[in-house]
Amino acid sequence: MNDHPDPTRRADWINTPVTAELLRGAFELERTEHGLLPHRLPARARAQSADERLAMMESQPAGVRLVLRTSATALELDTLPTKLVYAGAPPRPDGVYDLLVDGRLTGQATVTGGNTRSIDMRTGAAEYRPGPPGTARFTGLAEGRKDVEIWLPHNEITELVALRTDAPVEPAPDRGRRVWLHHGSSISHGSNAASPSTTWPATAAVRGDVELINLGLGGNALLDPFTARAMRDTPADLISAKIGINLVNSDLMRLRGFTPAVHGFLDTIRDGHPTTPLLVISPIHCPIHEDTPGPGAFDLSALSAGQVRFRATGDPAERAAGKLTLGVIRDELARIVRERTAEDPNLHHLDGRELYGEADFAELPLPDELHPDTAAHRRIGERFTGLAFDSGGPFGIQR
Repeated sequence: MNDHPDPTRRADWINTPVTAELLRGAFELERTEHGLLPHRLPARARAQSADERLAMMESQPAGVRLVLRTSATALELDTLPTKLVYAGAPPRPDGVYDLLVDGRLTGQATVTGGNTRSIDMRTGAAEYRPGPPGTARFTGLAEGRKDVEIWLPHNEITELVALRTDAPVEPAPDRGRRVWLHHGSSISHGSNAASPSTTWPATAAVRGDVELINLGLGGNALLDPFTARAMRDTPADLISAKIGINLVNSDLMRLRGFTPAVHGFLDTIRDGHPTTPLLVISPIHCPIHEDTPGPGAFDLSALSAGQVRFRATGDPAERAAGKLTLGVIRDELARIVRERTAEDPNLHHLDGRELYGEADFAELPLPDELHPDTAAHRRIGERFTGLAFDSGGPFGIQR
């Protein structure tokens, strides 16, 4: 059940201020007129980009969660979401709040209302409309002390307004788990996953028993120097970077610029993490861009039929002039990592097709030709666990 907050509803609620000690997975918290807004890039990085899409994506709290220890059997979280509406497309479902108790998914909620940002995919025009806060409510939790996590929606900007429980809460203690810092595109961000704890990085983090910091930024895995510096300055035990699809579908650079940009990105990370296991992941299988360059675009004919689908608009012949495709990027990333490992034995490479390849596409096709669905997210997360976290993998505990 979800509705607008009503502080008179119960007299026995305990109000607990939401502070950084209760949150994991965020780089910074910004105080707003309503509450706290988690950011997944630091202020210095945000100041170095004027891109509105990046600002929107880093403010969506993919991987950010409240982590509490409490005996509460009921809790309420007031938030002010900002929801995306794509004009002409089917309505997007409300973002989901996942409740995990002692590591198990035990409840889900949504928050209605909130602000809306409408985008016309034909023209790019955007319209913002303010709205009221709402409440994510969870009841019937088991008696006794327990560790409770509330994973915030990965696909809605979420301002945290108030937290109420029927018993005191405290920050959950540090379990001593390793911290995994991951950067990637909208696929890592969680596009098309059903809920925040079922994105592929969240699935892998739970199975790998690590603390996730998800720097998946929809449309913005673009080798930005400020992203590399944010990763450089973030304490982490394990680091991965999934590189490729956004560079193709944005048509941002040519092969001549790509190679030194990858080196520079890795050099910057290594400035702060000289020996940390660092895994470079190439793109998963995506037929529209395997051999066809970008830019990518919305398929307007599909949009007219009420569907969201993407297509590649480049010419395969342009590869000769240095235009990037997924195939070109995979080959170049493999070469770069192979040559760098002579001096950097803790640098590793993973071909993204081992996570999701041609056979997977035949079984679990990309619904919009670009993003995996929930079942494919789960498969990618499970495969990543086996390839990266199991014994013999670059993140295996023996290392």
